[in-house]
Amino acid sequence: LLVSKDLGKHLLEVEDLLQKHGLLEADVAAQTERVQALNAAALKFSELEGYQPCDPQIICNRVNHVQTCLEELGELAGKRRKELEDSRQLWAFFQEMEEAEAWIREKEQILASKTCGRDLSSVLTLTNKHKSMLGELGSRRALLHQTMKKGEQLLAKKRFSPGGIQEKMREVRLRWKKLEEVTGLHQQRLQEALNFFQFSAETDDLVAWLQDTYRIVSSDDFGHDDYSTQALLRKHRAVVDEVEKHRAAVLALRKQLALLAPEHRQGVDVQIRVVEVEQLYGEVVEVAVLRRQWLQDALAVYRMFSEVHACEVWVDEKEQWLERMEVPEELDEVEVVQHRFESLDQEMNSVMGRILDVNQVVQQLVEGGHPSSEEVRSCQDHLNSRWNRVVELVERKKSQLSSVLKIQNYLLEC
Repeated sequence: LLVSKDLGKHLLEVEDLLQKHGLLEADVAAQTERVQALNAAALKFSELEGYQPCDPQIICNRVNHVQTCLEELGELAGKRRKELEDSRQLWAFFQEMEEAEAWIREKEQILASKTCGRDLSSVLTLTNKHKSMLGELGSRRALLHQTMKKGEQLLAKKRFSPGGIQEKMREVRLRWKKLEEVTGLHQQRLQEALNFFQFSAETDDLVAWLQDTYRIVSSDDFGHDDYSTQALLRKHRAVVDEVEKHRAAVLALRKQLALLAPEHRQGVDVQIRVVEVEQLYGEVVEVAVLRRQWLQDALAVYRMFSEVHACEVWVDEKEQWLERMEVPEELDEVEVVQHRFESLDQEMNSVMGRILDVNQVVQQLVEGGHPSSEEVRSCQDHLNSRWNRVVELVERKKSQLSSVLKIQNYLLEC
């Protein structure tokens, strides 16, 4: 049993042989105690004085022979245990390598069947799963490294044929290297897909913002008075600031597109999408400039109307005063009225400046093709007509005052 060359053909068989060997070692240990007891008893017969039933030398030789056989049996038992344990290490090594190969095959099949997702959400989910797999890969790499060290130790003992061990280690190393390459390639494809879908999502967000902004800057609401138009102008300036801030994002689309994988950046749809964004941004900028001009023109109109109204209020007041005024005949009263006309001349100079400003604004609006040009021109004509009437009334009243003064002076001289 102890000189048997059967060291098992797989791990379970070796474990079974080791278990049986342990029973045999226990039996040897039990017999060792019995032999030692018998040898001790036999040696007593070699020490007897007087009558000796057997030659003491024969007894010693016999005891030594049995002891030697027992020692040889122990050496054989120890040698076989060592061989069985080495065999167990060998088959444990092969089993661990087979488990590693099975794990590698499983991951290869998983990677071969994996897609890179169809949208940003699915890609993010797959990326998180791939990170978990990378964690498993790291743990398995450490285990495989330990198994490879066991293989090196087995080769260093030189008790087994190195061919099978070296071949198995070479095969597993090659498969592991291929698995890492496939894993890295899949990670690269996931990253490329993630970049593409993030680019698409950012582009979609940019398009949605531009479309909303286009609706805002193309509004036909220009306010209904000075106050509301100024409020719209303030809001429009804020919108224009946001449009300018998004300019960098639009300009960066080309650079981001160039960084995508060839299979993504060469797609016709994505290239058309970028062109659409650039064109839409250009339209938003153009319409924003037009709306700013329209709002400024509307503000100018409302301010012009307000100025016209103020001038017409003054004209109404002076027109009514001039029409009701009777030129006095007394010299003292004539001088009072004359002083009033001197003050009126100062007021008229001031109002005349305001009316000239109104005329200039009207001219700019008409030349700029303002949609309310006819209404503005009509308002201007009405104001100028009433102003001319006031001027005529003033000249007439001044002429009457001048005649009265001449008469009064003539009478005084007489």
